[in-house]
Amino acid sequence: MSNPSPNSSAQRLRRFGLAAGMVGRVTLTGLLGAASLIPTLPPSEVQAQATPALLEFRWEDNKDYKKLYYWQSSTRQLERARYYLMLRPKDRKNAILKLTITVPDYFDAKIKPSRLKLCKMKLGGMLGRSQCEETLPAVFEVNEKQTAIEVFPDVPIPTGGTYAVVMQIFNPSSSGMFQFNALAQAPGDVPVSGYLGSWSIDIDSGANGF
Repeated sequence: MSNPSPNSSAQRLRRFGLAAGMVGRVTLTGLLGAASLIPTLPPSEVQAQATPALLEFRWEDNKDYKKLYYWQSSTRQLERARYYLMLRPKDRKNAILKLTITVPDYFDAKIKPSRLKLCKMKLGGMLGRSQCEETLPAVFEVNEKQTAIEVFPDVPIPTGGTYAVVMQIFNPSSSGMFQFNALAQAPGDVPVSGYLGSWSIDIDSGANGF
């Protein structure tokens, strides 16, 4: 076999360098994209009532991610649904003075403060579903971009018992998973909100025949 010419070797090296550069740029872009998601953390398995999904979906394996329990009455696109975004005793260590729920900007459903309420919950099981046991006085604010729900309970949410923000909406037109994050501010002098966990909401693409 003949030895490759210097020109052909240089061309191969140049092509290899370009390919490596493209991989490097893709990897760097991915890392920067992941960094831009903080404090939005990766979605995990969806839970409806007490039944875990068969498929667990994550952007990355992050030990700081914490999944929260929820229930939704419908996963169908554009269908009226009720969401119970729950916080159980094990999900929090302190009372909650203010609760912030971040919503993805691609969750194209209209969230109205008048359709939100704060409930003390009775958790369901095999014989019945979760339900609101007591509605608690609270003020709700939704920002203009529909990317944040702020909950101001009249009395701080205590550490015991299960509580939920109940939301009535029409499901978004887009299917997929939508990660909602819970951030809580405890009573005290320092107004800092800490991450409690995330609800990974599932909207089924096949339910309406799309």
